[in-house]
Parts: sequence; C-alpha cells; structure tokens
Amino acid sequence: MNDNHQRGRVEGVMRQLEMALLNGTYPANTRLPAERDLAQRYGVSRNTVREAIQRLAARGLVRSRPGAGVFVSDQLRTGVSSPWGQLVAKHPAVREDILEFRRVLEGATAYFAALRGNEADIERIRALMAQLDRARKEDDKAGESETDAQLHDAIALASHNSMFLHLHGSIMSMLREHITLNVVGLRELEEGMSEQLLMQHRTICDAICAHRPEEARTAMQAHIDYVRANLTNEAAS
Repeated sequence: MNDNHQRGRVEGVMRQLEMALLNGTYPANTRLPAERDLAQRYGVSRNTVREAIQRLAARGLVRSRPGAGVFVSDQLRTGVSSPWGQLVAKHPAVREDILEFRRVLEGATAYFAALRGNEADIERIRALMAQLDRARKEDDKAGESETDAQLHDAIALASHNSMFLHLHGSIMSMLREHITLNVVGLRELEEGMSEQLLMQHRTICDAICAHRPEEARTAMQAHIDYVRANLTNEAAS
C-alpha cells in the first residue's frame, strides 16, 4: 500500500470518528471501542485505527489512559477555540443540527426578552437596531455582520435567564466563529437577502421592545427558518 493510500485511509477513519464524537455516539469521558473492534467496523487495519486515534489525541479530542484505554475528552465543548469548534468547522453537515438548535434556543430567548426586558435592555436593542440600519445603508457587510451578532447577544442578555445567556455566550459565539452563522455569505450572495434579513431583525426587535413575547418568538423562528432555507439552497447549488 502506498503512502497516499494509507493517508487516505487514516483520514477516512478520522472523519468517521469525528462524526461519532459530534453526534454523541461517544460522549465525553466514555471509552472508545478497542482498536480491533474499530478496525473491524471501518474495514481497515489496526495500525490505521491507531494512527487516526493518535491524530485525534494530538488535537485534544481524545486522551489515552495507560492500562485503561482511550477516552473522549471532557473539554470538547469549552470555549470558542475548543476541539468541538474545530470539529464543527470541518463538518458542514452538522449545520442543520445547529440551525435546529438555534431555532429552539433563540426563539425562547426572544420570548423571554420580550417578557422581561427592562428599560436598559430595550435601549440597547434599539441602539443596535439603528446601528444595523446604518451599516446596511452604507453597504458595510462586515459591520452589518458584527452588529447582527451583537444584537442577538443583547437579546440573550434581555432574557434575564442565566442559562440562556451562558449558552448564547459560550456556544452561539463559537458557532458563529466556525460556521459563519451570522450569514455573511447570504448577504454577499444576493442584495435582496440583506434587505430581508434587516426587515426580519426589525420585526424581532419591534416585538421585543413592545413586550409581545409570542410575536418575538415567532419572528425569531421565522428568521432562523429563512437562514436555514437559504443556506440549504446555497449548499445545493
């Protein structure tokens, strides 16, 4: 077997193991199956499995415990630059799961922001909406994207729920960093999309500022559905 072929096999096993980590087949702190079992499962040699695991270990995704085996790292989901973030970046197929998660999380966050947002929260949200309007008028796509992210963060803050805020801060920022879920790509694909996104944000913010929770949740979910549909179309084209 030539070197290129062997590297291809190792890469293939790595990708399959990465997906198993992503989809929860092997949760944090669980022991991976023995090399022999993995080799049989993936139809490769034990040496190929060993090399793939060594590469995952070098990236902090798994760790070896002498005499006990190889275990999934418990540090996968900590921070923007975590191994989890690196995994997500390399597997665009996970995007649909992420958008489904965002629909639930951010819909609930918008609901509670409308229910609980105080005067300071509303002022912050209105200021960011005005900033988003300016960036759009000036065709400042980078500024538009950054303000978009800040606006979603401000909505999470206005929910006055520590778990929503924690999840948004530690997870959503990571996802935007690695998957570009701040829809920079959509804004660049078509002029009309940027205007549509602006209108959606305005509808969300109006509902929150008027303290209409159900309307805020529905508007946020419609926004995520729009992003999902257009990213799916982009991937298919």
